[in-house]
Amino acid sequence: MRRAKLRLGSAGSRCVSAGSFVDHARSQPAILSLETTTPRAILHDRSLGVGVNMARQSKKSSKKTGSKTSSRKKVSAKKAARKSKSAKRALHTTVPGSRRRSDKTAKRVGDVNSNAMIELTLTLRGPALPDANNLPSHALTLAEVKAQYGASPDDIAKVTQVLQGYRLRVEDVSPTTRSMRVSGTAEAVEAAFHPQLGLYESAYQRQYRDREGTYHVPSELKGIVTAVLGLSQRRVAWRGSTAAAAHVALAPVGPADLEQRYGFPAGNASGEKIAIAEFGGGYFPDDLKPYCAKFNRPVPTVNAISINRPAFTLQQILALPPAQRKDELDSSVEVMMDVEIIAGLCPAAEIDVYFATFDQKGWVDLLNRTILDKPVALSVSWGLAEDSADWSAAARAAINERLNLAAALGITVCVASGDDGSGDQEDDGRAHVDFPSSSPFVLCVGGTMLTVNAGNVVERVWWESPGTRNGGGGSTGGGVSVFFDRPQWQKVKVKSLNKGSIDGRVVPDVTALAGEPFYDLTFVGHPSPSGGTSASAPLWAALIARINALLPVGKKQRFLTPLLYQADQNGKTLGQTACHDVTIGHNTSSPDPGKGYKAGKGFDAVAGWGTPIGTALLAGL
Repeated sequence: MRRAKLRLGSAGSRCVSAGSFVDHARSQPAILSLETTTPRAILHDRSLGVGVNMARQSKKSSKKTGSKTSSRKKVSAKKAARKSKSAKRALHTTVPGSRRRSDKTAKRVGDVNSNAMIELTLTLRGPALPDANNLPSHALTLAEVKAQYGASPDDIAKVTQVLQGYRLRVEDVSPTTRSMRVSGTAEAVEAAFHPQLGLYESAYQRQYRDREGTYHVPSELKGIVTAVLGLSQRRVAWRGSTAAAAHVALAPVGPADLEQRYGFPAGNASGEKIAIAEFGGGYFPDDLKPYCAKFNRPVPTVNAISINRPAFTLQQILALPPAQRKDELDSSVEVMMDVEIIAGLCPAAEIDVYFATFDQKGWVDLLNRTILDKPVALSVSWGLAEDSADWSAAARAAINERLNLAAALGITVCVASGDDGSGDQEDDGRAHVDFPSSSPFVLCVGGTMLTVNAGNVVERVWWESPGTRNGGGGSTGGGVSVFFDRPQWQKVKVKSLNKGSIDGRVVPDVTALAGEPFYDLTFVGHPSPSGGTSASAPLWAALIARINALLPVGKKQRFLTPLLYQADQNGKTLGQTACHDVTIGHNTSSPDPGKGYKAGKGFDAVAGWGTPIGTALLAGL
């Protein structure tokens, strides 16, 4: 999809700065004293190994044999270098899944400053999590997750001890999310993980830090550290949205229109917490107030929370350099769309807006915070093709592991399916689906549009020629995963368009308005109708919160997705009884792959079970 501490002055809003884990177990300072008189080379003995001794022996030898020829010196130096490299390899082991293909749109322009500080998030091993077919019937507590699936104290101590030898400091430890945050200079990071860091430039990201090939961990940590996030700043979070066209026949819709169309049960989500994931932009409370006033809705409590990047105010964004200012304002349009849709439908809920960097580390840090805060729903309108070269397998697994934890806790993560149809912005002639929306641990939300036919309003699959935004149109994402097996509970018959592909997870699960006539929104004081699956995802998050507020205690906070596929005594699934079937449309994107999935009677790969009937969903749950 498309892609500081702050002070908010409005009533009903407050600022939270959150760079650390909530359930941290702070270790002793892990950085070695820099006041030592030990020679600099000795500080690197762990990473250089016998190479240090080889260099010393070579130096002594050169004093005794100064008359040797330069050619013999070169041979000796080459041998020493080979032995040093061999020693480094012996001291480290490659992390499975860490290989990452280069960004073809970028070029290396220099080296990373060796003294630059870098923060990393490590994923540690833990007991096997319950897979998609064996999720608990009731939501686990954080204490249960920590006790049953958390990282072990011995592993945490081991990682701390080993990384101290590389002058890395342990900033936070979260046994519950099986995570550690560490920091150090680029030189120390290079010695510890061998990522071959460099500075790169691309047309869409300008200059950023990236890595080449694989990364490694010290051999003592083999199997303990399963992913290292933050080495690369390459973008892996894009977002889908579509501005309203001038020719739209119907008026943009507000909260009351949505409640009526989708059968929202009465209520205001009192007592519920809803989280929103953002990877850019800022929150503008001065837009939320007039939006709520326009639709006669109270202004809810909104917390702008910095995870590992600023949660900007409008004033802060306007003070940025021109290029960055434009990027942040563009992203802020999306932020305010998410906030306003949820605020209009859930005015009594607490809304937390998380701001994280758009790299792989940002995803993991944001999900860690989500797990520890345990909202009823998290709205995510960002993603990238699941098989994009920009993901590493280890990072994708680390993100999915946290989505697994969230599902076990009863958090329904509502993720937009994407706005570029069956191709999902890839150009290899194959069909693709977005990640993390393809994960079996999320509720994937597609998009519809309203059209007028013979005086009747018809809801159909969202598709505007040529089915991609690059071509000036757009379309709901949807299809069959090439990475995630189809869960046993997803008993649907949809075949992949890709020859020889697996019978993977089918998305989306459900759908809602994404295209015409769009959502009636406000941005920087002006009407700003917009849509995309970036809008349908927060709508579903809001509906889940409204329903959860009305459920009895024993049935609250349950991961919704598998429940939609469960059949009742009459053989009908909850998805069939609680959703309106969308039977018209397709999601073909052209020119790649030039084919797509079609809507039909029952479940399909463009609308899932269909649009919500909120009252029926409440009754079914």
